Formats: sequence, C-alpha cells, structure tokens
Amino acid sequence: MPWLGFGVFKVEEGEEVVSSVKSAIRHGYRSIDTAAIYRNEEGVGLAIRQSGVPREELFIATKVWNKAQGYESTLAAFEKSMNKLELEYIDLYLIHWPVAGKYKDTWKALEKLYVEGKVRAIGVSNFQIHHLQDLLATAEVKPMVNQVEFHPHLTQQELHTFCKQEGIQLEAWSPLKHGELITEPTIVELSKKYEKTPAQVILRWDLQNEVVTIPKSTNEHRIMENADIFDFELSAEDMRRIHALNKSERFGPDPDNFDF
Repeated sequence: MPWLGFGVFKVEEGEEVVSSVKSAIRHGYRSIDTAAIYRNEEGVGLAIRQSGVPREELFIATKVWNKAQGYESTLAAFEKSMNKLELEYIDLYLIHWPVAGKYKDTWKALEKLYVEGKVRAIGVSNFQIHHLQDLLATAEVKPMVNQVEFHPHLTQQELHTFCKQEGIQLEAWSPLKHGELITEPTIVELSKKYEKTPAQVILRWDLQNEVVTIPKSTNEHRIMENADIFDFELSAEDMRRIHALNKSERFGPDPDNFDF
C-alpha cells in the first residue's frame, strides 16, 4: 500500500473525477481512494482504464456504505462497486463507519471476499479502539487498515498506538482538516523554514508518523505539490511542535455519535 494516495471525496462524478484521477496518476500517485457513497466509482474506474498505467501497478480502495451493511447486503454492495469500477479485484475494501449491530456481520462478508481473492486487503474506517476490540474478539482475519480523521488538531495518539500494537495500518482522511490547517501559524512558520508549502509540511508529518495519507484536490498544481513530500525530513523537534497543536478537535463526524 503506497504511503501517499489520492482521495476523491466530494469530487463530482463525470469529467471532474476522471480528469482529477488521471492527473494524479500522471503525476505519480498509484493509490486511489473512493467509496460507494462518493458516487464517483464509475469515473474512477474510467480514469484507471484511460491512464495507461497497468492495473497491477495501482492500489484501488473503496468502501461499503452504512445502509448496505450486513452480511448479504455487503456482498451485494461489493458487486455493485465492482461493476461500477469495472475492475477484476479491489486492493482494499473498507467498512465506512462502525454501524452498531451491523459491522460484525459486515466484517464476515469482507472476510469472505478476502478469502475468495476478490479483495487483496480488508479494513475499517472511523473505528475507535472499542470498536476494534469488539471486532477483534470474533474476527478470523484482522483488519489491515483503519482509515480515520487524522491531522495536527486531532492526533489520535491512543488509537494510533493501539493500531500499531495490533498491526493495523492507520490511514489519514482529511489530513489538512479541509484546508483549515494551512494557515496555522506554526505550520506556516515551518513551511518557510523547509521551503515547502504548509500542506507539504503536514503531509510529511503524516509520513514520519507512519500514517498513510490521502489528500484530495481537483487542482492539478496542488495535486503535483501534494506529492512532492519525499525530498525533505522534519526534525524531531519540529515533529513535536506539530504534535503540540493537538486539540482533539474533529472536522468530521464523531464515530461514537453519528446518525447516518
């Protein structure tokens, strides 16, 4: 799984998502993250086919939405996603949110898909420690990834530590907090020090935390910039300064209190 991926949340189906994904692939991204609820899987699949890059060089992730959770309904939802993407397999399939009373049956469906070779890896998204503990109690296959909101205002240290102990890879969605963090004074100061953009500093911080990151943009210049994070390294002190920005503050919904 590449450390840097390309997210397509709220990227419109059709020309916008096709051109964005093709641009990302053209500029070196090899991991694309979509979901059934994003309603752009068809465009993602089309962009993959038009990219000119062999399928085996790409890492494609999608997710089962909450209303489709449950054993049989998840298997049906997976087939719908496969038909829209027009792919022979998915690299990573995730449970999008921990729907109470449903996610364990959903996980059994993911295990079946994994054992059958239809997906190369399975995981979860927005799971807290107690959700993971509950799932691990009966799981035959351990989740390989937990994709969560993660950024300097929400460092999720306890969850990160737990996932490391369990061998579950943490992945960051909304790594820039919907753009809010690029004006954070400490981040701006460090961007000048390293001669990088604020976004590049934050994404580099993700990597040095051993967290996979999937920034989103429909702007080709920013798509290129966001990928240019492998030629510098933040010092230990600067890593600590960014960690100190934590407010345990979410931009998105609370995984313990959502109603969708």
